Amino acid sequence: MLVSALLTSVGINSGLCILFFGLYSILRKQPLNNEVYLPRLLAEGKSQRTSRFNLERLIPSTGWLKNAWSLSEDDLLASSGLDAVVFMRVITFSLKVFVFAGIIGIFVLLPVNCSGDKLDNIDLDNLSNNSLDVFTISNVNKGSKSLWIHFSAVYVVTIFVCYLLYYEYSYISSKRLAYFHSSKPQPHQFTILVRSIPVSSGSSVSDSVDSFFKEYHPLTYLSHIVVHRTNKLRLLIKNAKRLSKRILHSRSDPSHRKYHRSCCFGLCGRKVDLVDHYGKRLEDIEENVRMEQSGVSFTGQTEYHSTKWSQEKLEVRAAFVSFKSRYGAAVAFHLRQSNNPTHWTAEEAPEPHDVYWPFFSSSFMQRWISKLVVIVACILLTILFLIPVLLVQGLANLNQLEIWFPFLKSILTITFVSQVITGYLPNLILLLFLKSVPPIMEFLSSIQGYISHSDIEKSACDKVLWFTIWNIFFATIFSGSALSQLDVFLEPKNITSKLAVAVPAQASFFIAYVVTSGWTSTSSELFRVIPLFCSLIKRPFTGDPDDDLEVPAFDYHKDIPRILFFVLLGITYFFLAPLILPFLLVYFCLGYIVFRNQFINVYAPRYETAGKFWPIVHNSTIFSLVLMHAIAVGIFTLKKLSLASSLVIPLPILTLLFNEYCRKRFLPIFVGYSAESLIKRDRQDESDPAMPEFFEKLVTAYQDPALMPIPYFSDTNSITTPLINNNNRV
Repeated sequence: MLVSALLTSVGINSGLCILFFGLYSILRKQPLNNEVYLPRLLAEGKSQRTSRFNLERLIPSTGWLKNAWSLSEDDLLASSGLDAVVFMRVITFSLKVFVFAGIIGIFVLLPVNCSGDKLDNIDLDNLSNNSLDVFTISNVNKGSKSLWIHFSAVYVVTIFVCYLLYYEYSYISSKRLAYFHSSKPQPHQFTILVRSIPVSSGSSVSDSVDSFFKEYHPLTYLSHIVVHRTNKLRLLIKNAKRLSKRILHSRSDPSHRKYHRSCCFGLCGRKVDLVDHYGKRLEDIEENVRMEQSGVSFTGQTEYHSTKWSQEKLEVRAAFVSFKSRYGAAVAFHLRQSNNPTHWTAEEAPEPHDVYWPFFSSSFMQRWISKLVVIVACILLTILFLIPVLLVQGLANLNQLEIWFPFLKSILTITFVSQVITGYLPNLILLLFLKSVPPIMEFLSSIQGYISHSDIEKSACDKVLWFTIWNIFFATIFSGSALSQLDVFLEPKNITSKLAVAVPAQASFFIAYVVTSGWTSTSSELFRVIPLFCSLIKRPFTGDPDDDLEVPAFDYHKDIPRILFFVLLGITYFFLAPLILPFLLVYFCLGYIVFRNQFINVYAPRYETAGKFWPIVHNSTIFSLVLMHAIAVGIFTLKKLSLASSLVIPLPILTLLFNEYCRKRFLPIFVGYSAESLIKRDRQDESDPAMPEFFEKLVTAYQDPALMPIPYFSDTNSITTPLINNNNRV
């Protein structure tokens, strides 16, 4: 009876349905032969597309579970890269933390919490109308010696988490170095991006770069590629791709040949064959693309037939400069190139396919203004998001809901309605609003001035994480107006006491949040429900089924913040309300097996940061520990255990000192490689017979894709006809 009432009180009955739904999806995700997700199979050339219905994929099977479970770390590294390995290490790190904390919390702290006198006055039959205070530290009597058990648990778990953090930081650092030494030579290891290039009158950007590096880096300088503004050209190529796909799709199915009226958006005029219509539009775009591309050569020299003003307008005073050795590139990157620090500024080049080319189409002033706009937009988004948070808190509190909407009082007295509204609906609403946050943060990061997709995703990951912590954790526990939340932080002396009161009171809400957000996310990850709906919505408008065959890339900025937020909930609540720990363990166990399957069967790496997401994980975990210490100080103060409160104070200081040591010891490895590593790799390459060929490819590795001949299939019987037949290097 107690368990049933408890599950109902936090809305877990609905959550169990979600878990059952997810378990069925786990069983039916892969057939016994471990058939891989179709787009990845097609990309790897291991399958052909077929429209035949496959009943086998609907039959429940556990064969894929064995393959995902038995996957070794080396296999994962080979198939998905070091970033995928680091992501799985985040999950295993969380499992280790919460298995250890769960043993202490469930078998030690939970019985202590239930030993208080408040349990005697609670009606177990009506537990759904009460909070979970009887299972939290709030139920322990003030001044009780049992609180020293909680004090000891805080110290023990802090030491254990710090040990794991050190071990993981050390392990991932060694894996990053090993990955660097074992990987093939990569273009970004030999290249830097130079910006703010001064150009004298009568010379071009290319001439300035060539003369400067030949003079000051004569032994290591190899080549360069000047960057141009190609936003107009990219738009033309995007339109050409879309039209080319439509033509191929129409030709592949002559029985469904469509016609289009020539006037008034297709409403009137004579009928025109869509294939012919698209073909003429494609020819016009092809001609425009040729004209745009004809002015720039791949060597960086401009050959415009227009005025010098037009040439300077399209040129960006930036260039990718390549060197003959990794050490030469590192020296050029770390040394200031000019007496004027605003000239010849250098930064590490990303991987060629990781470059965010639209970055170069904006001016310095536009990027500077964009940074201010992003800051303002993040603040406004944070304030506006308080509206759904307040709505959710109103739904979670029936008394407050009855005050807001008196006419619903009779409906809210129905047991089933009150359970759904208070237990599951608030978290579902919050989850739907949160789905829009990662895309918004990714867009804001894209206009902030980053030169690579990986930097954009790391920035978005940070934004989503701290947005979630502020708007889901702090806004929920203080659950008032924006002014009341601001008042909390304007009075720093009262922060710990207010946290001590507010955090335990929201235990039931966050348990339900773990179920609705965590368990549901793993189930939807298996089904890929959102991409399915997006595909069904887009298909009638695009008419191009080939879009579904693009192999997806894993969105780290969506899942890493969710995992880290659950880590924060687990660390802060393990000694307050240890009942949350089993639900977190279920989430991480599901995530462990689900994400391993997705990495090997669904996703393909889009770029490789070599584990640069781990410092975000480390810093977030340190913040969670310090937050737990602040709450512990407030709790022990409220419980009249001043000695314990005083003895907790050294913990956050020691934790921050530990973090500073890790920052000095390991973080430089994630920023750049040492001279020892670079020179050792360069010496190994001296005996590699493939290096001359690599340097030949390096000369053109950073060509803007918009300036390269892109193949389009104007003839369905040919797969070699390019959109632009240009024998000259553009």
